[in-house]
Amino acid sequence: MTSYRVAQVTSAGGAFELTEREVPRPGPRHVRVAVEACGICHSDSLFVNDMLPGVTFPVVPGHEIAGRVEELGEDTRDWGYQVGDRVAVGWFGGSCGHCTPCRQGDFIVCVNLQVPGWTYDGGFAGKVIAPVDALARIPDALSASDAGPIACAGVTTFNGLRRSSGRPGDLVAVLGLGGLGHLGVRYAVAMGFETVAIARGQEKADFAKQLGAHHYVDSTSASTSVAEALQSLGGADVILATAGNSEAITATVDGLAPRGELVVIGADTAPLGTNPAQLLLAGRAVRGHPSGTSQDVEDTMAFSALHNIRPMTENVPLEDAGEAYQKMLDGRARFRMVLTP
Repeated sequence: MTSYRVAQVTSAGGAFELTEREVPRPGPRHVRVAVEACGICHSDSLFVNDMLPGVTFPVVPGHEIAGRVEELGEDTRDWGYQVGDRVAVGWFGGSCGHCTPCRQGDFIVCVNLQVPGWTYDGGFAGKVIAPVDALARIPDALSASDAGPIACAGVTTFNGLRRSSGRPGDLVAVLGLGGLGHLGVRYAVAMGFETVAIARGQEKADFAKQLGAHHYVDSTSASTSVAEALQSLGGADVILATAGNSEAITATVDGLAPRGELVVIGADTAPLGTNPAQLLLAGRAVRGHPSGTSQDVEDTMAFSALHNIRPMTENVPLEDAGEAYQKMLDGRARFRMVLTP
């Protein structure tokens, strides 16, 4: 096979088009992965719409990639990969190894972080060339369509919780029940937290309970605010904000317990509406949390396999990438659209 298909966008905000490309050879410290599945993340819109520096067109998005190693470049032997190995590549698409964060071992905040679909062609394609340090081994228990979303949505929520100040038995709230939130609730329960799901509409209460949540808060309730509902439960030790809505995130702050922590993983460009008094008097903290390294992805997949946690996905063929992407943007996806080249 001398060519493969990609779904690309040739200008900012443009429509997806399917095209053929010649199969490339991986360079030193890179591998070629035959893509079996790639999730569609809301962050893909940042590249499609040219909203981040360094985006070049045509753009081939996709950073929730699962597939098999097809060819190894030079200087990859020490990593132990072989042709045919099942691997995933997420938001963490490789690090430089020489900037200050990398030298401190904090690779996910690498100053020169590589991200599939941004700094190199992503997984809306039949094949991907990726740095070898971006690869995470997929356990046998996970399918490709499970592993792809876990490499971004999964690791972001899992890591956000395990690196928070929360401890088993603490009250932990998850804001949002979408592509991130439905996994966040399941991880929180499996980690031993008393888990609160927060979403819009009382009709989502049953779904939250199906995910294992111990409590449900309807953020649209006219009688009780989100903060009041959380305080009635004793105050949240941690709030994992998966919803990409600054107004909704702001509404949770007063629901934090003393020394409580708001962990923001849902992206929005609007400012948060907190004030210093909300934070100072109760010693509260607000922080952002990035995704996770390839090792974090492996940890997340192992935890998911152990606790039988899987993303809720809808598989569609690569030629329907544009329609699937739009469904994600419109909020009609339940909960991860996954392309299968």
